[in-house]
Amino acid sequence: MSETFPALHDDHLQPVSPESLRPAFSTHKPRILILYGSLREVSYSRLLAFEVRRLLERLGCEVRIFDPAGLPLPDEAPVSHPKVHELRDFTQWSEGQVWISPERHGAMTGIMKAQIDWIPLSLGSVRPTQGKTLAVMEVSGGSQSFNAVNQLRILGRWMRMITIPNQSSVAKAFQEFDTDGRMKPSSYYDRVVDVCEELVKFTILTRDASSYLTDRYSERKEEAAELEKRVSLKSI
Repeated sequence: MSETFPALHDDHLQPVSPESLRPAFSTHKPRILILYGSLREVSYSRLLAFEVRRLLERLGCEVRIFDPAGLPLPDEAPVSHPKVHELRDFTQWSEGQVWISPERHGAMTGIMKAQIDWIPLSLGSVRPTQGKTLAVMEVSGGSQSFNAVNQLRILGRWMRMITIPNQSSVAKAFQEFDTDGRMKPSSYYDRVVDVCEELVKFTILTRDASSYLTDRYSERKEEAAELEKRVSLKSI
């Protein structure tokens, strides 16, 4: 069997650099954005978002929660719409995210999906979500299910995010919060704490190396071809 690589552009294949995977850690607080998927007056995904914010702040993070009220449907309004602009600004600011959706008809809500659909894979040369960490959670009115978190994982991968292994699914959410909107002690609450801890660890571990972690052979090859094309056109 041949040991050559006829399909490989060897100039664009780089050896893995352990030093690039261990840059000096940033000292600022991890920046986490939380998205939730409901507009109901009593929204358990919103209550869970507030609970997650408290935990993440306790763990030393700076946290923003995006309110989806007023966000137009994708393609219903221009990207200059104030809510779209706010969402995209928050996304670029963040180093990690938490997505929390109710499960409705066995899936994430349209409100949750609309927020993700408004976040593009690229804005010029900037990829707003690539290399950022992600934790996924869901709430449901009935027995425990994982349909929404499974879908959110697929979207996280599509958005080129580092989705952490742990996740949270809160069943019968109406029983899990007290009259003050705080989550009651339970195994569900313990799992939420687990997810928050893991997200902070992964964010601190990867945020300074994210550009190296997402540096790809195929894209280096493509960029070199585009550069060669531009140089050739200039020389004509």
